[in-house]
Amino acid sequence: MKMLNLTALAAGVALLVGCTTNPYTGEREAGKAGVYGGVGAISGAVIGAATSSKKDRAKGALIGAAVGGAAAGGYGYYVDTQEAKLRQTLQGTGVQVQRDGDNLTLIMPGNITFASNSADISSSFYPTLNSLVLVFKEFNKNGIDIVGYTDSTGSLQLNQDLSNRRARSVAAYLEGNGVPASRISSYGAGPSQPIASNDTASGRALNRRVEINLRPL
Repeated sequence: MKMLNLTALAAGVALLVGCTTNPYTGEREAGKAGVYGGVGAISGAVIGAATSSKKDRAKGALIGAAVGGAAAGGYGYYVDTQEAKLRQTLQGTGVQVQRDGDNLTLIMPGNITFASNSADISSSFYPTLNSLVLVFKEFNKNGIDIVGYTDSTGSLQLNQDLSNRRARSVAAYLEGNGVPASRISSYGAGPSQPIASNDTASGRALNRRVEINLRPL
């Protein structure tokens, strides 16, 4: 019971520490950083207690909670600020920003990035890519996975090749503008992962896309 009380206390402290001022809204908020901090604190407390002697378990739990909460909350806040910057930067461009835990995904519809059946980036999309270059340089703790997708029209080989070339075009543009190649991977998935029905024109348009997945290095 004493161990449970200490763990709960550590988690509460981490959640309070996780309450920070969002630099883009100016608001004081717990956000995801506080949630990550609480989870990290609980995990750290359990590990700290388990690896300490019986008389030092309380101390070990608090130390583990502090270390775990700081580590988890720190990256959570990093992703919070990166997400806010991306949403601000990409507003009105047609690029969607989605988040799943520590991972951010940018969904770029094919109709705004490439001409039909081409891997040449549309000139109108260069300003958006230039904005992404600046964000990726500012937030440099992410790996950048670029994946090309197509609809099901045409042969599998044609779609696989087109999706590969489109993903590589985006990767090459980022690398050519100073984003380290060591952070970037690219490949094509062809028509294998549709997000809408290929039976309608609107569904096929959604499936023709490039996604950029940002993950912890």
